[in-house]
Amino acid sequence: MIDHLELKTRRLDECLRFYTDALAPLGYSLQVDGPAKGFGDGTTLDFFIGEGEPSEAVHFAFAAPDRAMVDRIYEVGRAAGHTLDRAPALAPHIHPNYYAGYLRDPDDRLIEFVCHKPE
Repeated sequence: MIDHLELKTRRLDECLRFYTDALAPLGYSLQVDGPAKGFGDGTTLDFFIGEGEPSEAVHFAFAAPDRAMVDRIYEVGRAAGHTLDRAPALAPHIHPNYYAGYLRDPDDRLIEFVCHKPE
């Protein structure tokens, strides 16, 4: 289980906009506006971004409560002009209910939004 995650970026303003847009459908917003910007849903504070050198080959997934939310996040990304990677779809090679969509953040990290529940 992950307690929190912090990413470094050279594009803090762009990343703040990207994550604000992409995480809003999950109920996340900026909760801490310090050197590390912290996002949470009001009960959790588990995602931070700060200025620095981005790591290569970072991939992580945000859990979505249902497939409709995965679709919604992808559409929010499209409407906001963020970089799309893969449209939401089932990935039965992972498991029969694995439904995920992917965006790229301003540092080109692959950001996944996934639901493990059946329809």
